[in-house]
Amino acid sequence: MTFFRKDEQLQRLGDRILEATWTQFSHLARNQIAMTWLVYDNPVPVNTGGALSPEAFWKHEIRGFHYRGVERIYPASVVKLFYLVATYEWLAKGMIAPSAELERALRDTIVDSSNDATSLVVDVLTGTTSGPELPAGPFETWKQQRNLVNRYLQNFGWPEFESINVNQKTWCDGAYGRERAFLGELMENRNMLTTNATARLLHAIVGGVAVSSEGSQGMMGLMRRSLDAKALEADPENQVTGFLGGGLPQQARLWSKAGLTSQVRHDAAYIEIDGKQPYLLVVFTEGKAQSCSEAVLPFISQQVVEALGEV
Repeated sequence: MTFFRKDEQLQRLGDRILEATWTQFSHLARNQIAMTWLVYDNPVPVNTGGALSPEAFWKHEIRGFHYRGVERIYPASVVKLFYLVATYEWLAKGMIAPSAELERALRDTIVDSSNDATSLVVDVLTGTTSGPELPAGPFETWKQQRNLVNRYLQNFGWPEFESINVNQKTWCDGAYGRERAFLGELMENRNMLTTNATARLLHAIVGGVAVSSEGSQGMMGLMRRSLDAKALEADPENQVTGFLGGGLPQQARLWSKAGLTSQVRHDAAYIEIDGKQPYLLVVFTEGKAQSCSEAVLPFISQQVVEALGEV
């Protein structure tokens, strides 16, 4: 069961996009990719400036396609979208106090994908800090606190959130001390998302119903990406080149959050192109070859843009 309606036309186009991708990239195995694609038909219910109430928004039937959209995959920095929503919720409910430092960290978490900034955001959300290993009793309390965001998301009652895990910080070199212990001996407690869960969260943000209409607009402001060639060249760590934005025409409008490690390359994006229906696209790819390739996600993005001409 999904929050969108499976559509025969999108199924055919989605299958064709994937077959073209596997033909183009022989190193990409069929179990190394997951994809969720939503198309917004008129009247478009997203990016309305919060014009729709949550009740009205969720009544809109959305067409979609997914391939392995329920498979749990390590999300890398895409998880920061979930911490973004939680931070806005905590602020709205007065659970944490606004501050210039938190605002700076939240911006750097999404705009620049800073792991150091994300560390502070997770600390603020959960009241935990990194450090040496803890005795059993205090560690149990620490673990309960660190699962606050998970409990918040489970309260949504969305089936897409039942299998996810978002209780870990993101790292450059890896976790140490209590953080390493919390991951588990076999890393069984690492962050895990699905493309369907990510799509539903992003759908709520662009629909203006994540936390509040004002909050959703603030989140979208942080996710907006420039496609200007000079700006991208000046920022070699931008989240466009080598990701879904890399396959878009110059005039497209992009809101996104990418994820990259030595083993995964992901992107979650909402895209508007004049003359075409707005759409939401989440693609996760696994494997070192995909991580190193800056061609796979842009290729998929180009194929989706072409397919929209038939939608």
